[in-house]
Amino acid sequence: MTMMAPQPLDQQEDEEMLVPHSDLVEGPQPLVESPQPMEVTQTKNAGATENQASDEPQASRFTWAIENFSRLNVKKLYSEVFVVGGYKWRVLIFPKGNNVEHLSMYLDVADSATLPYGWTRYAQFSLAIVNQIHSKYTIKKDTQHQFSQRESDWGFTSFMPLSELYDPSKGYLVNDTCVVEADVAVRKVIDYLTYDSKKETGYVGLKNQGATCYMNSLLQTLYHIPYFRKAVYHMPTTENDMPSGSIPLALQSLFYKLQYNDTSVATKELTKSFGWDTYDSFMQHDVQELNRVLCEKLEDKMKGTVVEGTIQKLFEGHHMNYIECINVDFKSTRKESFYDLQLDVKGCKDVYASFDKYVEVERLEGDNKYHAEEHGLQDAKKGVLFIDFPPVLQLQLKRFEYDFMRDIMVKINDRYEFPLELDLDRDNGKYLSPDADRSIRNLYTLHSVLVHSGGVHGGHYYAFIRPTLSDQWYKFDDERVTKEDIKRALEEQYGGEEELPQTNPGFNNTPFKFTKYSNAYMLVYIRVSDKDKIICDVDEKDIAEHLRIRLKKEQEEKEDKRRYKAQAHLYTIIKVARDEDLREQIGKDIFFDLVDHDKVRSFRIQKQMPFNLFKEEVAKEFGIPVQFQRFWIWAKRQNHTYRPNRPLTPQEEAQTVGALREVSNKAHNAELKLFLEIECGQDLHPVPPPDKNKEDILLFFKLYNPDKEELRYVGRLFVKSSSKPLEILIKLNELAGFASDEEIELFEEIKFEPSVMCERLDKRSSFRFSQIEDGDIICFQKRPLPESEEKIRFPDVPSYLEYVKNRQIVHFRALERPKEDEFCLELAKNHSYDDVVERLAQRLGLDDPSKIRLTPHNCYSQQPKPTPIKYRSVDQLVDMLVHYNQISDILYYEVLDIPLPQLQCLKTLKVAFHYATKDEAIILNIRLPKQGTVGDVLNAIKEKVELSHPNAELRLLEVFYHKIYKIFPLNEKIENINDQYWTLRAEEIPEEEKNLGPNDRLIHVYHFTKESAQNQVQIQNFGEPFFLVIHEGETLTDVRVRIQKKLQVPDEEFSKWKFAALSLGRPEYLEDSDIVSSRFQRRDVYGAWEQYLGLEHSDTTPKRAYTANQNRHTFEKPVKIYN
Repeated sequence: MTMMAPQPLDQQEDEEMLVPHSDLVEGPQPLVESPQPMEVTQTKNAGATENQASDEPQASRFTWAIENFSRLNVKKLYSEVFVVGGYKWRVLIFPKGNNVEHLSMYLDVADSATLPYGWTRYAQFSLAIVNQIHSKYTIKKDTQHQFSQRESDWGFTSFMPLSELYDPSKGYLVNDTCVVEADVAVRKVIDYLTYDSKKETGYVGLKNQGATCYMNSLLQTLYHIPYFRKAVYHMPTTENDMPSGSIPLALQSLFYKLQYNDTSVATKELTKSFGWDTYDSFMQHDVQELNRVLCEKLEDKMKGTVVEGTIQKLFEGHHMNYIECINVDFKSTRKESFYDLQLDVKGCKDVYASFDKYVEVERLEGDNKYHAEEHGLQDAKKGVLFIDFPPVLQLQLKRFEYDFMRDIMVKINDRYEFPLELDLDRDNGKYLSPDADRSIRNLYTLHSVLVHSGGVHGGHYYAFIRPTLSDQWYKFDDERVTKEDIKRALEEQYGGEEELPQTNPGFNNTPFKFTKYSNAYMLVYIRVSDKDKIICDVDEKDIAEHLRIRLKKEQEEKEDKRRYKAQAHLYTIIKVARDEDLREQIGKDIFFDLVDHDKVRSFRIQKQMPFNLFKEEVAKEFGIPVQFQRFWIWAKRQNHTYRPNRPLTPQEEAQTVGALREVSNKAHNAELKLFLEIECGQDLHPVPPPDKNKEDILLFFKLYNPDKEELRYVGRLFVKSSSKPLEILIKLNELAGFASDEEIELFEEIKFEPSVMCERLDKRSSFRFSQIEDGDIICFQKRPLPESEEKIRFPDVPSYLEYVKNRQIVHFRALERPKEDEFCLELAKNHSYDDVVERLAQRLGLDDPSKIRLTPHNCYSQQPKPTPIKYRSVDQLVDMLVHYNQISDILYYEVLDIPLPQLQCLKTLKVAFHYATKDEAIILNIRLPKQGTVGDVLNAIKEKVELSHPNAELRLLEVFYHKIYKIFPLNEKIENINDQYWTLRAEEIPEEEKNLGPNDRLIHVYHFTKESAQNQVQIQNFGEPFFLVIHEGETLTDVRVRIQKKLQVPDEEFSKWKFAALSLGRPEYLEDSDIVSSRFQRRDVYGAWEQYLGLEHSDTTPKRAYTANQNRHTFEKPVKIYN
């Protein structure tokens, strides 16, 4: 499963999303051959065939050196092909990022376009950017994936920040060469194309809606707790409920189908009952959150019913939080319920170690003493003990954690063991509180293991379940269910590393080590003493009769459809169009050609039926006796129009329907399309059709009314090919309801694809001369009066048809409010760029259309595309609306303060200016020519702000997450400076920094707090970082005075601050007498963020608005069930 994103991408290491690259690339991309040189290190015979079975993986390392890297001017770049395990691979990179500020890198199946339908191949692989200065800083990421036609590439959209990659001092680009390494190990996979889950296992899977595998694994786990399933069946629902609007009914329906269907089951009804739209189904949510929200909803809907309290009975346990004073007799306790337990993975080798940690006693002493009511501050111990455990114990393993150092979520892939039998009474019940009922035996057996494979923001979910608690395990992986052994369900889901030995030790002794990205994240245990009650029988008598009837009816309808499909080869669909259909459709549903065949009466007729018998069916349906029917065959012309071509011959009518269909259309299973000609006498009753010879032509007529801008069908006539239009003018006036002498103009509708062709018909030339034939369409109208032509938008048929062909309703939205339609404009697809912005400016009351900037719509994410449309860069409106093979009807607009052509020559930077004399910052938008320098930016700032003195010098800093990463040189070009990812800060350079002595040091000073997480201390920076000059021999006491003065902190608050020298995130606290300069020996200020003076105190700083752009996007939305 992959997720699709609306999508900004982020994060590093194992926490970025693993995706096929094509989900993010806008439009077709050029294929670019890779630079040289390269080498492949083969460690195993690559001559394996495509269908060879192999349990042992075959592994190889591939190295790709890319020269002139920073000068690459391509969106994406492929390596040369290399072979592993008999398969062809290549590496794909996006040197400037796949719509993100990171290098994007993927492993790609090189020959995917030529492989047979249904191919799959499985690989574990790592991709690395080699650090050519210090190999220990090489960035390497590994994963695994089952490649297929749908997902022929897989990897890391946010592999590493571009700012690091392109920084020459970092070591990833040396002599402008970047070195990529790929380690690939290939395993063969079973061909599941013909696999039948029900037949092989007795169980069926759930269909994936896009990114719903996380939900599927949870639903299968809940379904296979029979007591839970029985309770769901007993929830009261009625025959009038609709599954899409009732969670209980949708869940009952889903469980029934899982129990009785032979094929995989769809979950759309259930997600609709949650109130989710398609977009929600393409977003990965948190499984634990979904579990809680779903159970809360069910608990609520079970209230007042026979199954009230089921959720609590099954899943609810209780623990006691206590604080007990050591030196006085005081104890505080609080009872809390839980439906699942979150267990630490990091630092714990198994479930028992996590429970030990859960009940670990914490000492409250020193600065952290406990305030015990009348006893005041006291030393105390604090902890948690369990009062009771539930019959079904759900353990959420904390595989996903927040990394405070990097300010990102990460996945913990450490090895973590869990037992088949879990004894929570062990060590004389050390997890139990004094109030626990010791007569209940808390021995549990493992029921299910939910697995996550991938990184923190993407990947795949599946479950291993023992439905009856027998020795047989099953893997539920979306639609597929397979039998598995205990090793696959337990040991292989512990996580950790897997080592793949080299098979040619003499060549390369280094074994391939891969982090196992597939590991358990949720465990479900069932108490042994309750298993007979929980693993109970559930049969049809537990299912409400209305539900059984409804679902059996659904099943029968599905079976009818299947049978219909299976017998389709025995039948032909005949679609019969009549004058009534033309009259009904032309001018409303259609304007070109004659009819939409999908909206006419269709007959499903056995191919062996003689056509004459079919005519009797038509007689019954339409009330037209057989002798009055004449059928015409439709034909597709070379100009892509579709017209009645000729009547069926008596010989053809004597054939079977099947034979006739083959005559009319050679396409396999094509429909037979006919036009039924019925002639009516003066009394409007049917009469036999007139004889037709080669000289007779059947023509169809449409009437256009320019005043009403209306086109309608008025009838058909037979004419002689030698006759002239002049001869039928009276008849046409009669059809139109005009006076017989009304002057009319005639036009032939010739074609409408790719453009409209409608030409005036010469009334004095014969039909034959004008090349008029059977099935042609003549449009006519009153002759327009010269004085009325100016008032009428479309005075004649060609101009009206041109308008109809190109008209496009566009919904305009302000870019800052991308979800709200502001207004609609009717435009034409062939409108030029200027036409569109002029109409929009007119609507907005704007004098200068060039101040409008447009942004196109992404039909998949339903959001604006990341890149706006450049001035006059598209020819027509249709080019603005097209997205892959879809046409959108949405455009976003901005009104700029300067014309767009001018803006495109400029670079806009958002800079936070910090005043020297007051504690505030203002946000400035500095707009300069792209070739401008940082010096130009600073000069522009000087004109906008009040400086402390006229000759003050400024500098521009790059700040990221409360650390200063760079001081920009004055001559650096601004074109490549990124203000989206980093914060740009401008400030005055203090006088003391300009006159540094030979032994003075300029150091970084950052604010920080310490936070404990999983018994580890995490450093969290906050507030505004700054530089400080440290003089030789200066003590901390001296430095404190200067910092307090600079920050203007009151004495009482400042006395609580602690000072520490931090290196690589480890604080070393300083005493007042310490010589500060001795701790900071580096001369250059670059890279000094690794070593800084830290000010530890509580974070009371107000959050500034401009830091908002550093809150990275995340792919997990909160789970909401709306109904």
